[in-house]
Amino acid sequence: MESKKPLIIIPAYKEEANIEFVADNIINNYPQYDYIIVNDGSKDNTAKICRERNYNFCDLPINLGIGGAVQTGYKYAERNGYDIAVQIDGDGQHDVSQLEKVIAPIKNGEADIVIGSRFITKAGFQSSKARRAGIKFLSGLIHICTGKKVFDVTSGYRAVNSRFIHIYAENYPNDYPEPEALVVAAINGGKVKEVPIIMNERKSGTSSIRAWKSVYYMIKVTLAIIICRISLGIRRQ
Repeated sequence: MESKKPLIIIPAYKEEANIEFVADNIINNYPQYDYIIVNDGSKDNTAKICRERNYNFCDLPINLGIGGAVQTGYKYAERNGYDIAVQIDGDGQHDVSQLEKVIAPIKNGEADIVIGSRFITKAGFQSSKARRAGIKFLSGLIHICTGKKVFDVTSGYRAVNSRFIHIYAENYPNDYPEPEALVVAAINGGKVKEVPIIMNERKSGTSSIRAWKSVYYMIKVTLAIIICRISLGIRRQ
């Protein structure tokens, strides 16, 4: 079967201020890619905008969280036979002009999963010092649990091949899934590669991880990584 265009998965929750910029940029400037917006039960006008502008979108009736929204995108990719799927955020942080760089290692057979990393060249938006410290801790934990070293473990700019489209369509972590998804990849023998990208600040709005949630986030993700590693390790024995 002839390969399809790469699919861009765009999870969107309360992105009424950003979704037109993100979608129109792909439609007008990058027609070589298909896309699916997954509106994650937004209470604002995200779904209305998608409907009025005739975007390709899936409208979840309730808020599943980022993991459920991304998994919905992978299910769409699997059912429609895509060979490559790419996650980007719905807030305008991820520059689609760099997408070809992200998918190149998959096309060349060098990787199953590619992470667009802020921390290789350290150019562009780098997040706060506290968040960078948290990311460094999670990177070390994942290295301990899997033997894989990934620097930008929370990056939402990542691409996967058809094998991991299937794996993630069946099993994708909930809540704050990016670090846990790397453990799933490692346990399933996935070849993970990072490529340097430049991220922008959000076009509008605020991150879902506020300061008061940071402690909860770190505890939750730390435990989830350890439990994921244990459970998957037992399952593969």
